Amino acid sequence: MRPADRPTTRSIGQAGEELAASFLAARGLAILARNVRYRFGEIDIVARDGDTLVFVEVRLRRSQRYGGAIESITAAKRLRMHRAIGAYLSGRRSPPPCRVDAVLLDRLEDPRIEWLRDILQE
Repeated sequence: MRPADRPTTRSIGQAGEELAASFLAARGLAILARNVRYRFGEIDIVARDGDTLVFVEVRLRRSQRYGGAIESITAAKRLRMHRAIGAYLSGRRSPPPCRVDAVLLDRLEDPRIEWLRDILQE
């Protein structure tokens, strides 16, 4: 495979987010937005689960060398997520109930997908 034909980290991440969005939609969540970016953080997927607004972090780890997908959600990453969610909600007079979920993938081909709900509960 020539270097130009190799998938980039960005294209692999986008493919993982597409799988995650399809997975969640098939389970009844309405996808509202993807890749919501702020200077201090990003929200991979914003969805609605009934009356609850769901912020989804998608993690793809094809190797366990540095830990699994859930271990990659570090304290610094959680802080960036909180800031981005706060910015997303800042224009709302009365925010709906919210939660933060994670969709973990270990590969793109024949993926094994794990959906963790409410990962940032205090």
